[in-house]
Amino acid sequence: MHSLKITKIIDETSSVKTFYFPHNLKSRPGQFVMLWLPGIDQKPFSISFDDGRTFGLTIFKRGALTDKLFEMKINDRVGIDGPYGVGFSIKPDIHHIMVAGGYGAAPLAFLAEELIIKGNNNIDFCIGAKNKDSLLFTQRLNNIRLRIATDDGSSGQKGLITDLLKNIITADSRPKFIVTCGPELMEKKVLDICNQYNVDAEICLERYMKCGVGICGQCAMDDLGICLCTHGPVVTREVANKIKEFGVYHREKSGKKKYFI
Repeated sequence: MHSLKITKIIDETSSVKTFYFPHNLKSRPGQFVMLWLPGIDQKPFSISFDDGRTFGLTIFKRGALTDKLFEMKINDRVGIDGPYGVGFSIKPDIHHIMVAGGYGAAPLAFLAEELIIKGNNNIDFCIGAKNKDSLLFTQRLNNIRLRIATDDGSSGQKGLITDLLKNIITADSRPKFIVTCGPELMEKKVLDICNQYNVDAEICLERYMKCGVGICGQCAMDDLGICLCTHGPVVTREVANKIKEFGVYHREKSGKKKYFI
């Protein structure tokens, strides 16, 4: 566990901030860290930026830990452990279609920038949000082909981001690689589309993680029994198709099933 100073805070939206820390985390896009605030809680967060000197966490305000974090200032310290988990594959020679919903844009922005460093500019970055004020990273990613969809039509196409995905997949016959992160029902729709068109894909899943090393079993997935903190959070299309609970339910802290619909 490292005690790290906050060196920069960016207000992304009214409920999302990115916190930057001076540390060589040596992370890969899709991995996560455990952030600890003494006396409050410890939670996992995806890494949204890492240049080898500084890393960033883009965090949605929800719950006691994030409430306290949003009150913190530059030079305040937090506990950071990691990185943990399996990240996205780095494939520099294939057309990437990235499908981000809400703050699921965080690890995908990191991935897009890593691909550009390796010379791959063949990226369609699809961002979906409720409205234009909820969109993340449109300025940060202004050198990438952005495809935007909002529920109210205030920016980009009105409707679902998955509708854009179908259009991009069918636009030409070039090999494509889909990566997605966001609300689980959106991710399940992305998986269904990838299955329909037989397109390779990786999905970044979210579950309640307590330990980060596969010991507590809190994030074990039905029916495979894999712990998402060690076998994920990024899983392949083939693995996602075998996860019985994906897009159907997740488990609360108590282990009780909570259905998405």
